Amino acid sequence: MAKVTFNNKVSPFTETLKARINSYFENNKIQLTGNRQLYIKTGILVSTLIAIYVTLVFFTPPVWLSVLLCGLLGVNFAAIGFNVMHDGAHGSYSGKKTVNEIMAYSLNLMGGSSYIWKIKHNLIHHSFTNVEGLDDDIDVRPFLRVSEEQPRYWFHRFQHIYFILFYSLAYFMWVYWMDFEKYFTRKIGESTLRKMSTKDHFIFWISKLVYISVFVVIPIFKVGLVDTLIGYGIAVIVCGILISVVFQLAHVIQETQFPTPDEKTSKIDTEWTVHQLETTANFSTKNKVVSWLVGGLNFQVEHHLFPRISHVHYPAISKLVRDTCREYNVAYLEHPTVLSAISSHIKHLKVMGRR
Repeated sequence: MAKVTFNNKVSPFTETLKARINSYFENNKIQLTGNRQLYIKTGILVSTLIAIYVTLVFFTPPVWLSVLLCGLLGVNFAAIGFNVMHDGAHGSYSGKKTVNEIMAYSLNLMGGSSYIWKIKHNLIHHSFTNVEGLDDDIDVRPFLRVSEEQPRYWFHRFQHIYFILFYSLAYFMWVYWMDFEKYFTRKIGESTLRKMSTKDHFIFWISKLVYISVFVVIPIFKVGLVDTLIGYGIAVIVCGILISVVFQLAHVIQETQFPTPDEKTSKIDTEWTVHQLETTANFSTKNKVVSWLVGGLNFQVEHHLFPRISHVHYPAISKLVRDTCREYNVAYLEHPTVLSAISSHIKHLKVMGRR
């Protein structure tokens, strides 16, 4: 695929929106990055992760409690990814680059690769959201078909039923397959992975080994093979479902679009800002528990428009974004609850599986 471009003409809508957001931070003398609220949340999530791990591995609680704690461990993995790693990788956790790098490396401690993720997510997904062939986040073939540009197979007729099974394997596949596939092929979708330095190679391999040692090998020695596989499986399944659902509710629902570039010019006629609004949706923004858990990623519209702003500020700036969109008659997609967003996602899968 040739290099895809957008309409580079900046509209009054985009200029007004950026000006209003900038004024908000300047007038209130607020930094774009995280604040005490984020730092406290980080402490809670990291402390909880350590406490759950130590309890499971070194104190071997009763079966019922172990199952519950393994599920909570999966929730904790996802929450650290949503809240800590995500802001760090976008450079919005702190005004200090080193702090952002450290927080981004929390992904490595959970088995992933922050190096690959930054390219896959920051550079590709955020630039070409929902564009088939470029946005690797919507490439779940052949298991799921999420856009009309993707090939349809007979089993896609049932994808609105079996999708949850695929999501439950997402975290496992990410850690043990997809990272390695990208590492060895040097490809992310149709994009080429830039050359890794010796440091990048070392961190990739050592973090994989540390993760497996901490969450698989040590537990096997302490509690046994079977118990470890069951407990680890529960945590992996819970985490996989959470990270998959949060992404899908933001981009793969009935209301979002999947634009295709012009075949001759490889250009998408809309400007980048409008493209983000047409391909991204919010959900359950009034639910503070959801917002806390998913690191503000239920305010996905604000995140895609302003990825260098920490998620702790999304509730405040969302009103400015919503009002500006209404003023200029630009789409602002949002579902009031998680359930309504899930319903839209399932309906979209059903339609994509049958036409």
